[in-house]
Amino acid sequence: MSDVAIGLDVGGTKTLGVLVNREGVILDELKSSTPHDAQGGAGAATGKVLSEQVATFAQRHELDLATLPIGIGMPGMVRRDGRLAFAPNLQTVSGASFPELLKELLGSELVFMENDGNCAALGEYAWGAGRGVENFVMVTLGTGIGGGIIADGELVRGQSGFGGEIGHMAVEARGALCGCGGYGCWERYASGGGLARLTFEWAAEGRLPQLVELCGGAQNVRGEDVTRAANEGLVEALTLMNDVAWWLARGLANLVAILDTGHFVIGGGLSVVADLLLPSAREHLVDFTFGYDRRPPIVVVTSDLTVHAGALGAAKVAFDRQP
Repeated sequence: MSDVAIGLDVGGTKTLGVLVNREGVILDELKSSTPHDAQGGAGAATGKVLSEQVATFAQRHELDLATLPIGIGMPGMVRRDGRLAFAPNLQTVSGASFPELLKELLGSELVFMENDGNCAALGEYAWGAGRGVENFVMVTLGTGIGGGIIADGELVRGQSGFGGEIGHMAVEARGALCGCGGYGCWERYASGGGLARLTFEWAAEGRLPQLVELCGGAQNVRGEDVTRAANEGLVEALTLMNDVAWWLARGLANLVAILDTGHFVIGGGLSVVADLLLPSAREHLVDFTFGYDRRPPIVVVTSDLTVHAGALGAAKVAFDRQP
């Protein structure tokens, strides 16, 4: 049994790799851009990036690739056999089996793949904000919305392995088109990508006049401009962030109704502006939640592991699933 494992968290824009010991201590880390390149077949370009990270860790720390456990957190529908069925926000990898790719590229035998939101939930449960919490939902606000559900101390994977795809819960009938092909998915309203979409629409509709002027035109206003201006107290930016918080609370309330969960851990890139989102989201949650006053208090906290949650969770998957 190895005392260290590699965790690889593949996102829509960045791939983060970590070398971790069994206490969840990060010994080394690497960051790379995630390619959106279909050449070479499904997942080939991304597989090359992952293999380069793994090889670098092995070289730096004199590790045997044949016995080193490797976990991969991948956005999208990861089947129980480790093959990626569909990745709406990274469609060049749909259909790929990264365990097979890394075996071919590096000779690695102990490679395991899981949905990235599930990995984040497992990381927080082992070493972060979910420690000691037997029932909670991990919500990762990135390019889309990922999720992982811990129920009675176990990860909910579903019959095919696709459990926890909470970002594709519809929150608006006939709403915005999503990369999954559906309409009105939660991630089109309450993720980093959702913020970008709403920013574009609000700027075009004349609802961000000061920001449009500051940025030199509606086409130049970005989500990061909104968050920066909101932090500086600009009312129109705060209003937009409150709208995102409204949508965030709408989805959380749906999950409460379905799962009877009372604890949420919020992670992902957009969680860095949690102070702009969570106070309003908690207030909206009171109004949206079925039987709110009859339930124990609903806790909404930010990730302890922050940007490392998915990669640490992927390493935990590798530790747990190695023979």
